Amino acid sequence: MKIGLLREVKQGERRVALAPAHVLSLAGDGHEVRVERGAGTGIGATDAAYEAAGARIVSPDDAWTCELVIKVKEIQPAELERVSPGPLLFSYQHLAGEPEMTRALAARRASAIAFELVRDAGGRFPLLAPMSTLAGRMAVEAAARILGRPPRRVLVLGAGHAGLAAARAALASGAQVAMLTRSGASRDAASRELGAGVACGLADHDAIEHHALAVDLVVGAVFIAGTPTPKLLPRALVARMRRGAVIADVSIDAGGVAETSRPTTHADPTFVADGVVHYCVPNIPAADPVAASAALGDALLPYLRRLGSGIAAAVAADPGLAEGVLLWRGAVCHPGIAREAGLPYTPVSASDLA
Repeated sequence: MKIGLLREVKQGERRVALAPAHVLSLAGDGHEVRVERGAGTGIGATDAAYEAAGARIVSPDDAWTCELVIKVKEIQPAELERVSPGPLLFSYQHLAGEPEMTRALAARRASAIAFELVRDAGGRFPLLAPMSTLAGRMAVEAAARILGRPPRRVLVLGAGHAGLAAARAALASGAQVAMLTRSGASRDAASRELGAGVACGLADHDAIEHHALAVDLVVGAVFIAGTPTPKLLPRALVARMRRGAVIADVSIDAGGVAETSRPTTHADPTFVADGVVHYCVPNIPAADPVAASAALGDALLPYLRRLGSGIAAAVAADPGLAEGVLLWRGAVCHPGIAREAGLPYTPVSASDLA
């Protein structure tokens, strides 16, 4: 199969979906791997290194026209004109809360599988997990830089990979940590995972308000697959938080947990709203591109091998991979994303992918 590896164009994005070592494995399997010129610049991987791994260094057009196109971040507006009905796009898509982009991709008859929606046999998100873990830890580190000291009291909203990593990092820095989750099951699982050092509870209105008003850092780490993040921190509550407190909104890719949140960049990562500093960078792991790219490529490689043997067969054999199919030839295959965009929901079957 022809596999195209793209250079990222999102501001501040230095990751690449596959390092040369991953390309070496795919080329060894007999795939033709086309790497867009300069794709590895952010991790210090030269075009020569990719060539030595068996790749062809090509123009953007030649990378975008492969059967399987791999990138890290969601399609950017500047990339839309390159989207066509032929290739399968495999990347983070983050279409929840982005109905205009969904409609634009559907109009171009795109086919796309979202990293963040692919599940493993245990129902977990194996392609989201490594980046979420990095993002949770790095959000606490960023907050410490903003505060000028480690945070003393921390509230973590959400008990996924990002939330658990944030809680561990905060606990290791000496903070008093509380974690609030959506269900008793997730609360109990987090409590077992983190131990008695973290106070775990349910994310109801009273608990959120009680903790948010007392802490100097709130980490928003809520993830609901294919759904915009619930606004757990309304503007009125943010306005009552401590002056100079930090909201590190890791959930910003799906809208964020605070009504006051909006996406920022690595070049300009914070803003102040109602006296509270907001850190809302949607691609936090890009600050450590070498580690992030290695972790992402390791997680991707088994899926690329399956898809490389035949897309329809891979989706038919793996219900968790099928859950990641967001669009196929312009049809929207996720009910929540379709509803948001005002488009028909079209369940996809393996026969559709042939």
